[in-house]
Amino acid sequence: MKSVSQDQSFTDSELDRSYDPLTGHLPSRPNKKTLKQRFLRLLPCYPSASSSSTNQSNELGDGQLSTLYCRPEGLDALAQRTKFSRRELQILYREFKNECPGGTVDEEGFKAIYSRFFPQGDSSAYAHFLFRAFDAQRDGAVSFQDLVTGLSSILRGSVTERLSWAFCLYDLNHDGCISKEEMTDVMHSIYNLMGKNTSPGLKASAPDQHADLFSRKMDRDRDGVVTLEEFMETCRKDENIMQSMHTLDHVI
Repeated sequence: MKSVSQDQSFTDSELDRSYDPLTGHLPSRPNKKTLKQRFLRLLPCYPSASSSSTNQSNELGDGQLSTLYCRPEGLDALAQRTKFSRRELQILYREFKNECPGGTVDEEGFKAIYSRFFPQGDSSAYAHFLFRAFDAQRDGAVSFQDLVTGLSSILRGSVTERLSWAFCLYDLNHDGCISKEEMTDVMHSIYNLMGKNTSPGLKASAPDQHADLFSRKMDRDRDGVVTLEEFMETCRKDENIMQSMHTLDHVI
């Protein structure tokens, strides 16, 4: 469970389910269409580059992380720490709380939410990698702070910040470099998102070929791994990658 200091968190009265800490409004029904449209465009996942009421003891319903409610930081603190406005944080938090009323989401819950966006494919592997990238504390739970901090880097960060976040997504074992095996694993997870009924159809060897192409292009010194510097240099010189990054500028 994520914890924050009392002066940065909301009061107990604000944590009552009748009150939304960031928006000041009653919780609304999840807008799945809006969530889908945002999440699909928020994340670098393309080959080209039950809510339940909480009781007084704050126990969560089935499918949610069974822990006490995790208090988010205050609105002003989050606005200072991220590149989102107060209004943007209010909108994001309202949607997050509708999906994750306990204040955090574990990996299984994250996978269940993400699977809605790709009903024709298998999103479990990519959602696993994505969850690990958002779980900055490595404690098995993603809080609202974790989510908006990551999204701030992806959507509002500099080119360096965005590429650094993408690099961490591919660096599965967090050793500071991307191996061909890691690149291949992520590529397979991306292709699995699309399912088998794509048009035109994809060859079974497509993920491996894509990973091999990326690895050879990025591994400038031919030592078998891609460093952050090599990753940055290659992406900055790739017009398609840079253009795809700029499409994220006005998502929210």
